Amino acid sequence: MSDPYETTEQHLDRLLRRALNSFDLPDSTVDLLGSALAHSSSLHSSHHSPVLHRETYRHTYLLADGSDVTLWELVHGGGRDEQVPRRHELYADEGDAHIAAARLAGSFSDTPAFGDEGSRGDLEILTVLMSAPPAPAPRTYAPDNSADHARRVLRRAENGDRPDEEKARLLRSAFAHHITQIFGRQCQVDGQEAGFTLYEHAFLLLDGSETSLWEVEHTATPDGRHMCEVYEDEHTARAAMESRTRIC
Repeated sequence: MSDPYETTEQHLDRLLRRALNSFDLPDSTVDLLGSALAHSSSLHSSHHSPVLHRETYRHTYLLADGSDVTLWELVHGGGRDEQVPRRHELYADEGDAHIAAARLAGSFSDTPAFGDEGSRGDLEILTVLMSAPPAPAPRTYAPDNSADHARRVLRRAENGDRPDEEKARLLRSAFAHHITQIFGRQCQVDGQEAGFTLYEHAFLLLDGSETSLWEVEHTATPDGRHMCEVYEDEHTARAAMESRTRIC
């Protein structure tokens, strides 16, 4: 993964150029990385199956003022299928990297192909189990650039009825947040497999109040690409999923 003769500047430039989502990195993070003096890369986690290879790498940069910045790189491809190109994604937030990795697993892209109806029935049962809401866990807010996290969630939303500027202004006072996966399911849409995942991004505001963004990630698009939609409440988010699948 790392070239011992590569300078920190070259290493960072290579990461940014090959990442599909480098434009989504916070401007403040990119500006800080301009003063990086040294770097260290390590494998954080990995998953390998016949149809999906996924690795998450941690890249830590030492800055001129003695502080450090970490980038999380998600690399994934088609497993044994060498015709499927490897894709690279970069995240400044470890939680965002975990969500992206879970998205790949949640879409069943690493599930083996089944050739008989008995196994296909097992897959349907597994799908139902996956769609059941997880047991509620205590919400623990983490103060970690939460206002910027909210800004990035809203920026990647592609739906026209996403939360308005008033909600964006409210979230500028967020100082802690918590991410929960609420729902995950694989559906047939227009004869093709499509994965749906619903996340709640809960935010704690400076005045002690709480508010949430509801993010729907799915592949029910004409070309099967990943799409992100964001809504103000859970009911609207679930209605949006239902309108796309008619079965969820």
